[in-house]
Amino acid sequence: MNFLYYLCSMKTYHRIVSDLRQVYPEGEARALARWLCEERFGLTQTDLLLDKDNELSADDIEVVKEITSRLLNHEPIQYILGHTDFCGRRFSTAPGALIPRPETEQLVRRLLADLPEAAHAAPSGSALRVLDIGTGTGCIALTLALELPASRVTAWDVSPEALDVARRNASLYPEATLSLEQVDIFSPPDDNRQWDLIVSNPPYVCQTESRDMARNVLDHEPHLALFVPDDDPLRYYRAIALYARRHLRPGGTLWVEINQQLGAETAHLIGDICYLGVDVLDDDFGRPRFVRAR
Repeated sequence: MNFLYYLCSMKTYHRIVSDLRQVYPEGEARALARWLCEERFGLTQTDLLLDKDNELSADDIEVVKEITSRLLNHEPIQYILGHTDFCGRRFSTAPGALIPRPETEQLVRRLLADLPEAAHAAPSGSALRVLDIGTGTGCIALTLALELPASRVTAWDVSPEALDVARRNASLYPEATLSLEQVDIFSPPDDNRQWDLIVSNPPYVCQTESRDMARNVLDHEPHLALFVPDDDPLRYYRAIALYARRHLRPGGTLWVEINQQLGAETAHLIGDICYLGVDVLDDDFGRPRFVRAR
């Protein structure tokens, strides 16, 4: 892509769309182009209709060329821009941590709606103790810490790279009470800590499912946070449930995001580890996506 290509009569936005259509469907190419124009250059859809994308500077055009090239290499736009939104807040993103998904936003919203009203109150008396296992960017843990001022949230991840991203996000929201720890759920701390709520979005994609995944996920996001062996796809849920059985307070709740193909199997596994009231809940598209166990 040469410089003059972007300066000719066609608007920059349409040039971006035209280039991205080489590897993306039309709708996705347009969405990426709008996202790039808005997030990087502050151009609204109205601005694009008024041809203000033709007013970009030479330096801006160079940025457009670089970002378009990276998108053509299937790099996620969230990594390119360095951030994404989650539950109405902005979070930093980097290749060491999984990009937050809309399904996980649904998990957090349903979890919050399920909590008693007292849990949402200002701090008084005993704080709600929350554990997020496999925190990644820290989006779940920080959202809960901010939405539940009476809480004390701890977040675990085995990946140092993910914890670096989570720390960066925690610095954006200093009002949140959050403790970050490097912990492997398969060898958790031998302590007496008790939690009122445990939540996790663990790896749950079977290796054989990888052949159907988009390259922007497969080539750029951390496989450690995505994949499980085909012969033991529920290994994380087993470890989480076993830990939670010992460390959830009476009346405490476990929430997990799940593989939609394994909803019943996940619920049975968690129920067999001695939980009552195990429910499989659908996402907004009617797909089994969450398990809640008390």
